[in-house]
Amino acid sequence: MNSPIRSRVVTATALTLAVSAVLTACGGGDGASTDAKAAKGSPRATPAAPVKDPLVATFDGGLYILDGTSLELAGTIELPGFNRVNPAGDDDHVIVSTDSGFRVLDATGQSLTDITYQGAKPGHVVRHAGRTTLFTDGTGEVNVFDPAALSRGTKPAGRTYTTAEAHHGVALELSNGELLTTLGTEEKRTGALVLDKNDKEITRNEKCPGVHGEAAARGEAVAVGCEDGVLLYKDGEFTKIDAPDDYGRIGNQAGSEESPVLLGDYKSDPDAELERPTRVSLIDTETAKLRLVDLGTSYSFRSLGRGPHGEALVLGTDGTLHVIDPETGKVEKKIGVVGAWQEPLDWQQPRPTLFVRDHTAYVSEPGKRKLHAVDIESGEKVASVTLPKSTNELSGVVSGH
Repeated sequence: MNSPIRSRVVTATALTLAVSAVLTACGGGDGASTDAKAAKGSPRATPAAPVKDPLVATFDGGLYILDGTSLELAGTIELPGFNRVNPAGDDDHVIVSTDSGFRVLDATGQSLTDITYQGAKPGHVVRHAGRTTLFTDGTGEVNVFDPAALSRGTKPAGRTYTTAEAHHGVALELSNGELLTTLGTEEKRTGALVLDKNDKEITRNEKCPGVHGEAAARGEAVAVGCEDGVLLYKDGEFTKIDAPDDYGRIGNQAGSEESPVLLGDYKSDPDAELERPTRVSLIDTETAKLRLVDLGTSYSFRSLGRGPHGEALVLGTDGTLHVIDPETGKVEKKIGVVGAWQEPLDWQQPRPTLFVRDHTAYVSEPGKRKLHAVDIESGEKVASVTLPKSTNELSGVVSGH
């Protein structure tokens, strides 16, 4: 089974979108609750108290907003359907992927704003070089904007581009204004191209079957995943980095500005209904070499993250956070966080999820309705909370790319 179509990532019967979303199969409680008008983005009669460094977790029927330090449940927003959450790129906002498009959540203020990017199958949200890029799978529309402008309360002025054909894709804008975006159709994805500031094509490479996901490393080296390795774009040129197997799918990646090495997943069985891999990939963007590391435990597409110093982090189904030195591939530390778990067959079903911000790794434990905060350096669990309902996706505000 492939990874999910909307990135970074409740029940599959929640809405019709849940069916169409498998194209790439790549708690209520004590917190303050918004009323129906607030859930639709209308202003509150009395503004909610600001939430410090908010986290946002989805549940079947809405969103929880939590204090990033104490994990105290600050607020609940009702929002039906299967929703996904990603950092918007500033100190206050989170992008919510809904059945009708992207919506902007003021997580600090505990309310959905009126800023929306409508379109079927809202997909990947990418933050890079002070810009945020949205890719809408159902239309092929790409929207790029400065997340700092979200604080004005209106849709930011930005760049819009539409791919030749709609597909499950991803895009990001580089610091020099170049736009990298994937190539494909609903049936087949083949590679990526790069456009200049005026949307004129600079270069392309179509030797990346099943292209999925992206990540950027130190030095602004960008890679997209393929079914046989990765496609690297660096210094104006594409380079294909082959997997050691004929089928070696890397569909989800995590990068860090602190390291030239990207962390990726790695699947090698094209016939598996759901492959539960035990190996991860480390892609050195300076040498164009790929290394595999066997963790001895499986993981899911929501298991990958990067630490404050570029550490490669993987949440295993053994309940352990594996801390890997990306330069050597050595597992330097194992931090027990949750109980053992198994990845569900349906990618939309809850499973322990990793979200990393600064020196803290946040890990959900849906089976126990818990959420934990772990100090990556010390390995200490610094906070835990039990929520009214099981959560699915987990994210929060992240600024200062």
